[in-house]
Amino acid sequence: AALIILLFALIPVIATYTGQLFFISQFSRIMIYALAVVGLNLILGFGGMASLGHALYMGIGAYGVGIFEFHGVTNGWLQLVAALVVGGVFATAIGAVAVRLKGMTFIMITLAFAQMGYFMAVTLRTYGGEDGRAIGSHSQMYLFDFSSPIVLYYVIFACLVATLWWMNRVIVSKFGMVIRGSRSNERRMLALGFPTFRYKLVAYVISAQLCVVAGFLLANLTLYASPSFMQWTVSAELIIMVILGGMFTVFGPVVGALVFLLL
Repeated sequence: AALIILLFALIPVIATYTGQLFFISQFSRIMIYALAVVGLNLILGFGGMASLGHALYMGIGAYGVGIFEFHGVTNGWLQLVAALVVGGVFATAIGAVAVRLKGMTFIMITLAFAQMGYFMAVTLRTYGGEDGRAIGSHSQMYLFDFSSPIVLYYVIFACLVATLWWMNRVIVSKFGMVIRGSRSNERRMLALGFPTFRYKLVAYVISAQLCVVAGFLLANLTLYASPSFMQWTVSAELIIMVILGGMFTVFGPVVGALVFLLL
């Protein structure tokens, strides 16, 4: 894990030294997806809830940039907060229904809601409809100049490292142990007096919010917002990355994203 993090930290130096500057955008994309799958792994790996709809939240993060920029608002903090609020409302509403379910039913209900979000984005003709729209300028974050690929790269890197550190603490906390216990034997957790629905819903919302942040960063990387970010195939790829790297580890999804996207 330390070697991979060191590799991520040195990529801009390596890219500049070798003249292969596309490495910066390529590994930026890898870390963005790694951030999303670390969030998904909280409910999939540790919680046993296989969501086939987390691409919806990446799309919300991307449209948080695209819609505001269309109306001349480039304040990145405002874009991010708005996307997190909208993503939080969607995640709470969808999670309140989905986390009561298990197995294939959970998978299909999350897929259904994500497809509703996808077709809703397709109907937004003002913002490009099915084709999406190009974003004219990067988000303005005052301290960070996202128009610089290296600055954006290290912001993504910092977000990923901070999320990994935080997630490593969460899974061994009381909250994390209840989530893991619910995956193993929810009936026993209920018998011990834990309100598992509440814990699972909070885990679902946290997982979705990390995908919102990933979508916000992805829009700044590609300067594009499109319904294709919300397609079910993207959700399936996120699940594959989690499984490929290791569902029961904090760092495994990062390895999965790295291997999947490089391949």
